[in-house]
This record gives sequence, structure tokens and C-alpha cells, in this order.
Amino acid sequence: MKYLELTIGAALVNNFVLSRFLGICPFLGVSKRLDTAMGMSGAVIFVMTLASAATAAVYNYLLKFGDYDLGFLRILLFILIIAALVQVIEIALQKLSPKLYQALGIYLPLITTNCAVLGAATLNFNNRLGVLDATVFGCFSGVGFALALLLFASIREKLELASPPKAMEGTPIALVTAGILAMAFSGFAGLC
Repeated sequence: MKYLELTIGAALVNNFVLSRFLGICPFLGVSKRLDTAMGMSGAVIFVMTLASAATAAVYNYLLKFGDYDLGFLRILLFILIIAALVQVIEIALQKLSPKLYQALGIYLPLITTNCAVLGAATLNFNNRLGVLDATVFGCFSGVGFALALLLFASIREKLELASPPKAMEGTPIALVTAGILAMAFSGFAGLC
């Protein structure tokens, strides 16, 4: 029951993009095309899962030893771990899928500073989650990010076929759509 609540809470109820409003930059920047959004979603799920596991392990086994608590180093170490994971993904995508690597552009290295990834690591620390719990939370937080990103990208692709008023074309209609999507996700608030 604990893991069901953790997964539903991370993916739907407390969605990082639509409830906590973290990670908005890649959400808005990469959501113009569904295929690019899928690539970014996979990268964020991977990084968020591994970063949550690694940061929880670092905090629980390295920063707390004996009577000493080096928790003040956590943000620095969390950013270093996230940056290393993003570099691994960047190198892998550059070799395995150059087209996707080009399509993601600047947003791929910006995963390092994505507030959602660092937010997941920080929430794991604040909630004192163990390594397994943090990994599950990170994975499903990434799934929630991916769900929001893929829904938004598919809606934006459909909006390209529509003809909104001239003043609403482009960014304004995208922001209104994101707001409506966030309101829809607020309906999940009673689940956990």
C-alpha cells in the first residue's frame, strides 16, 4: 500500500510540472513535437530515477556517519551526481541517436539544472526516504513528468491544426493549455 501511494502521489497527485510547477523550462521548450517530447521524457525518467537512488545512497551512507551529519553538502553533491548522469545520457544519445540529440538541443544538458530532478532528490532528503523508496519516488516522479510532457506535446500538435485568434497564437495558447492541463491534474488531489 505504501508503494502504491508513493507511485500515484508522485506521478499524478504531486506531479512536478503540473502541481509543483518545477521543470517548466523543458516542459514548454521541448513540447512542440511529440517525438522530441518522448526522447526528453525517457531522458528525464532515467536521470530522475538514477539521481534519486544515487543521492539517497550518498546521503544515507556517506553524509551521515557517526555523530557527524554533513547534510549541508547535499545540494552540491546532488548537482554533481545529476550532472554526471546527464553527461552519460548526452554521450549515449550523441552516439546512438544523433537526430534526437540534435532535436533536444540545449534542453538535454539543461536537465542538469532541471528543478524537477533536483526537487526529487531534495524531497527524498526532506522526507528521509531510504534508497528503495527514493528510487521508486524518483522513477514515478519522472513518469509523471513524462505523462505531463507527452499530454502537452500531443495537445500542442493538435493546436497547430487549429486556427486560434491571432493574439493567442504560439506561446499564449500554449500557456493557457498548460494551465488547463494543470487544473485537470488538480482533480487527482483526493487520491492520496
